[in-house]
Amino acid sequence: MTDASPRALIAEDEPLLAAALQAELARAWPELRIAATVGDGESAVREALRLRPDVLLLDIRMPGLSGLDAAAELADAWDEAAAPFPALAFVTAYDEYAVRAFETQAVDYLLKPVQPARLARTCARLRQALRQRSAPALEQALAQLRALAQAPGLGAPPAAFSTAAARLEVIQAASQTGDGTRIHFVPVAEVLYFEAADKYVRVLTAEREYLIRTPLKELAAQLDPAAFWQIHRGTLVRASAIASAVRDETGRLHLLLRGRAERLAVSRLYAHRFKGM
Repeated sequence: MTDASPRALIAEDEPLLAAALQAELARAWPELRIAATVGDGESAVREALRLRPDVLLLDIRMPGLSGLDAAAELADAWDEAAAPFPALAFVTAYDEYAVRAFETQAVDYLLKPVQPARLARTCARLRQALRQRSAPALEQALAQLRALAQAPGLGAPPAAFSTAAARLEVIQAASQTGDGTRIHFVPVAEVLYFEAADKYVRVLTAEREYLIRTPLKELAAQLDPAAFWQIHRGTLVRASAIASAVRDETGRLHLLLRGRAERLAVSRLYAHRFKGM
């Protein structure tokens, strides 16, 4: 795709803001064609993989996947042989942490409500990014997304929730029995990994599985990041339980854990932890 006719995908859950952004883009970048407008992160990933746009404009806060999570999931599924990874820009309500993170990582952003002058600057940067786009575009995007995932207010929890004092030692998980509800007290020291599953989080030990309703991000904020590694958007693994990392014929990494038979997929966003493979 040439710079004269690039295509964009807009992900914004507020229809009026999506329409306003599309109208402003038509004035600021007339050559840009809007391939699709979607209202949630899952649709953004699905449509981007189908349409392979040159530019992605992602709202940070959307139902389901956030804009940051959608970008990470898209990067994990992207086929570099088919097309270079899209140039990224995020749309956000004003947040000093978010703005600082975007500026530090040289990722462009738009503040709501979108101002024409700021949009013109973003369009100029995106055009420049398309002119310079090449095979390493995906690796550059992954490096930026890794850093953004650690930024307070974006991917990482506020510091107040990640201190040693807030760390969990025991997890309470409920199960139904014939005579009522039983509460299990599961020592975190016995947990091998956590995995998000629909409305629940699976808690896996060597012996059994429990289900809890605490969101994975909230749970991660109370765990020692040196003890539990994020290997996928929905998976936290006890580092000391990792027996080996296996790269399959497609180049994707999977982990084998001591005490569990299943393999756990490692997303591209976190594969840098296993550079030696």
